[in-house]
Amino acid sequence: MATTYNNLYLDARRQLKAAGIPAAQLEAREIVCYAAGKSREEFFRDMSLYASDPVETKVKELTARRLAGEPVAYIIGEWEFYGLTLDVSREVLIPRIDTEVLAEQAVLAARAAGEGCRVLDLCAGSGCVGLAVASNVHGCRVVLADWSEGALRVCRQNIRRCGLGARVTALSADAKLPPMPALWDFDVIACNPPYIPTAEIETLDGSVKDYEPHEALDGGTDGLDFYRAVASKWKGALRLGGRLLFEVGQGQASDVERILGQNGFQDIESCQDTQGIWRVVSGTINE
Repeated sequence: MATTYNNLYLDARRQLKAAGIPAAQLEAREIVCYAAGKSREEFFRDMSLYASDPVETKVKELTARRLAGEPVAYIIGEWEFYGLTLDVSREVLIPRIDTEVLAEQAVLAARAAGEGCRVLDLCAGSGCVGLAVASNVHGCRVVLADWSEGALRVCRQNIRRCGLGARVTALSADAKLPPMPALWDFDVIACNPPYIPTAEIETLDGSVKDYEPHEALDGGTDGLDFYRAVASKWKGALRLGGRLLFEVGQGQASDVERILGQNGFQDIESCQDTQGIWRVVSGTINE
């Protein structure tokens, strides 16, 4: 018996909700849209229409994959971040709303730096932070840097998808090593590094530990390896007055503030995410 798009959505939502998936409503909608090849606007317009049998079958298959633990962003191959729709693959972390705090602070820092501002998104992953800056600060130039070839491939796809090829480039760089000569003279460096302590990775939710790349999660024994390396080795890539911004994990802000202070950064600040967690720590090089 034929089923409407609305009933397909309601059934998927019910199953996801029963499985304890917090964003069941959003994820069910994304699954139906992807299965039907519809935009959200088309989905809402067509909710009362009947779906074809192949679409119904595909919704069931995709819902089963989600119930087995696979994140919906990897199932559909894209995700929303800071008003952008970006390609994602299992070679990059899924952009999260927590990271929009880093993007927002980077946008503000880039605007404050003025016309011709140069921004580096270090440990770029999908490129979400740097692309958010480029799309909201129209006079700036952005470099997306990551050591993973898979991540750089996704970055380049997203540069094209966002139509930002004139002002955004992607380059290979290891955040734990000093920058190559091409990576210097930045007004803003935004970095969302791996920050999960190694021993805690196996305790993460299955949708994270079984699907997301561990090299983008593992921050070493105490989770702080990348903060130490970037604060000490990359400060020379900043212009005088340039600002380094880090996303940090829960409970890490005070440690990262101390690391910045030990490496000569000044005007050190932290800000909270929507859950009240100290999520971004930043500092300026003034001398």
